[in-house]
Amino acid sequence: MPDVLTYVLHYEGALNKNSLGAVSEGAARAAEIGGQCHAVVVGGGDLTEELCQTLGNYGATKVFRAKGPEGLAQPVIDVMAKVIDENGHGYALFGGGLLGFEIGAGLAARQKAGVTMEVTTVRAEDGKLVAERPILGDSKISISHYQGLGIIIGRINAFEVKATGGGAAEVVDVELEYSPWSTRASMVTRGEQRGADVDIEGADVLVAGGRGLGKAEGFQLAEDLAAAFGGNSAVAATRAVVDAGWYPYAAQIGQTGKTVSPKLYLAAGISGAIQHKVGMQSSENIVAINKDANAPIFEFSDLGIVGDLNKILPKLTEAVKAKKDS
Repeated sequence: MPDVLTYVLHYEGALNKNSLGAVSEGAARAAEIGGQCHAVVVGGGDLTEELCQTLGNYGATKVFRAKGPEGLAQPVIDVMAKVIDENGHGYALFGGGLLGFEIGAGLAARQKAGVTMEVTTVRAEDGKLVAERPILGDSKISISHYQGLGIIIGRINAFEVKATGGGAAEVVDVELEYSPWSTRASMVTRGEQRGADVDIEGADVLVAGGRGLGKAEGFQLAEDLAAAFGGNSAVAATRAVVDAGWYPYAAQIGQTGKTVSPKLYLAAGISGAIQHKVGMQSSENIVAINKDANAPIFEFSDLGIVGDLNKILPKLTEAVKAKKDS
């Protein structure tokens, strides 16, 4: 069947952004091949009828709700396998993140399905869905077609959240007995494991720092500039920086970090290696400051400034403050 099943993560009554992106993407692509988008949610009393119905705003026509431990992969695999077996979904789509990777991989093994991870584009072709993912340092594109069930796991922030204005989704309660191994683990603490105080994925303005800042204390320059912008601004970092202990891992951008797409990405002291580029290249506007005129980041920046960031960042901070005060 051409129907698409998605998994929606939630926490304290709020639905996860990447999950909503998957629902939006699933609904759009399912419509192109003559199907519908459905969603699976797993949890307790906070999964109210009203909360589940709101997924209709993003294109889901039906929500399968199961009672169980939220935030663990194996119970979700049990639920999704049951729903797919009973309803014959053709595809399962995930919005990315560690939990999505774990659930998608487990579901693929359970259902003997084809799976593609780090997907950036999903499109319809001859009545079926095709997934595209960058490979070889984003220099080539791999294209996946599926025989039988296709499991598609997106790169973080790859799918845009789009409200369709649809009505309330139908909520269907799923009754099942979990597999013995699915109840072996229990949630002890839930939250961002590596630096919960840093939120970069939803920021409109990101000031990112690299080795060029010289030391951990150099990030004060980036923080001052982000504070000057105000509003939805944050500070991010490269892998080399977080590995050196200069900034929390939750701020890491790149192939082994997070993928972001702010309105403004300001890179300070970042060379622009391909591993970093893949995490921020979808930013609307990229401004780079680097003393090396041959730094690779200038090749894909909208504006490049060659100079000493220790002098440029304070002046830029003052200029932003003056502009806001005028």
